[in-house]
Amino acid sequence: MSLKIKKKYTFVRKRTRLFAKNKRAYYSLIILSVLFVLSLFAELIANDKPLVVRYDGNWYFPAFKTYTEQTFGGDFPTEADYKDPLIAKNIKENGNMWFTLIPYSFNTVDYQLDGPTPSAPDKNHWLGTDDEGRDILARILYGIRLSVVFAFVLTFISSIIGIVVGAVQGYFGGKTDIVIQRLLEIWDSLPQLFILIIIASVFAPTFGVLLLIMLFFSWTSLVGVVRAEFLRTRNFEFVKAAKALGVSDIRIMFRHILPNALVASITFIPFILSESIVALTALDFLGLGLSHEYPSLGDLVRQGKDNLQAPWIGISIFVVLSALLTMLIFIGEGIRDVFDTRRNR
Repeated sequence: MSLKIKKKYTFVRKRTRLFAKNKRAYYSLIILSVLFVLSLFAELIANDKPLVVRYDGNWYFPAFKTYTEQTFGGDFPTEADYKDPLIAKNIKENGNMWFTLIPYSFNTVDYQLDGPTPSAPDKNHWLGTDDEGRDILARILYGIRLSVVFAFVLTFISSIIGIVVGAVQGYFGGKTDIVIQRLLEIWDSLPQLFILIIIASVFAPTFGVLLLIMLFFSWTSLVGVVRAEFLRTRNFEFVKAAKALGVSDIRIMFRHILPNALVASITFIPFILSESIVALTALDFLGLGLSHEYPSLGDLVRQGKDNLQAPWIGISIFVVLSALLTMLIFIGEGIRDVFDTRRNR
């Protein structure tokens, strides 16, 4: 093992130990990681199609492949409905089928409810249903995946753009810094909500379109932090020595100065993640975000407001969002403490 690799390994190991000492941040990271991994495999936990079907001695996997009614003794060449009495009877008489732990997907409407919707929690729907008869627990599970993936992608792309712009500002300074700074001030002063309303009325709010719209306004989050670090570091002796040796500006910026700026940037990333989740939830709540085809947490917040007679909706989504955002804040505080040199002397 070379000396350089050994130093990096020692640095990572030391920071990991320091993070693990912060029990609040450490357990928040574990819980959030478990929830996210479970949400990635949501189709294996909450699905209205059985995982495995054994029919006439053959094995079928409806959760991963589409089969027609005719495969299981039906009359039509359409996709099989495994909760249809005829299909279910044929399968039980000639084999068996095994459903997931939650036999409902995020968009499954339960037409066999005993009462009106939204229905209270029972043995079939552990957290009840919404006003359209859809299982709340299934929608929360799929909604966590959608929100976290959206926040990760948005944070990753916006952070790259913000770091590059801040690096250019701080390293070159002078007129370049002044021009970009004035443009940033103009950009930040734009009425974001009105622009979102206009764009949402023109384009269909799909995942990609909404991600692009949010990216227009979120990339400025790290510009100021990176700019300040580059302004501070560009006059250090090692930077002047690199310039004297003829090292290119790009190499100096991203090989020698950027590692110093990344320490400050990394501490902000969990907070940017939480802001992204809040922004997506707020837009969906206002009806400016994703359509009803998506399992949105913001849609559950709206339903909790519209159905005060069904408190299980509001309580469920409140607990989920509060826990999700609180864990991200705890993780951010833990990362901040790890890179705080004054605290770790």
